[in-house]
Amino acid sequence: MIDTSKLIFDEKGLIPAIVVDADTKKVLTLAYMNEESLKISIEKKLTCFFSRSRGELWLKGETSGNYQHIVSITSDCDNDALVVMVKPDGPACHKGTTSCFENLLFENDELAEFSYEGLYDLIMGRKTEKKEGSYTTYLFEKGLDKILKKVGEESTEVIIAAKAEDKKETIYEIADLAYHVMVLMIESGISLDDITKELASRHVIDKKVKQEKMT
Repeated sequence: MIDTSKLIFDEKGLIPAIVVDADTKKVLTLAYMNEESLKISIEKKLTCFFSRSRGELWLKGETSGNYQHIVSITSDCDNDALVVMVKPDGPACHKGTTSCFENLLFENDELAEFSYEGLYDLIMGRKTEKKEGSYTTYLFEKGLDKILKKVGEESTEVIIAAKAEDKKETIYEIADLAYHVMVLMIESGISLDDITKELASRHVIDKKVKQEKMT
């Protein structure tokens, strides 16, 4: 651990702080800290920033309730920038979005890897901007009962394939199930972050139980 006195603040006494969700590893926002706000952040274990527009300190979540509980703060190799890992209570952006970084400017299709986030956004797009002939749009138009029926059918297909010990078919059916579950999530207003945080909380509980058994 380094001494905070070794940090390099700019001519205005500020240092950029990149805030990242500790569970999802998603960049939430870029803000600035001065020595005082950094000290408060460490003492309270909550992010506190310096507002360049208002010229004052602000504790994230003080008015909105969307506090950011600090897991760790790390400086870069030059000690002039920080990465703050947090567990957020709510959206990071004042616009109500999970992250301030939501506007995609460019993506190289040749290098872009598959991600659940990308699939989720694609499925969401079929709900918000209906596309004629799209199976996903069809599911949203039919509504919750149809979606639930498909989730049930795909769950059965997974069981049948797994019982037959057909690995290739089981993988195929699990992928189908995952897709339909994601459609259900969007229909029900459930985000990937919601599921990630739920699984992360179970991991913590499991770890505690394991430690208790060892003592």
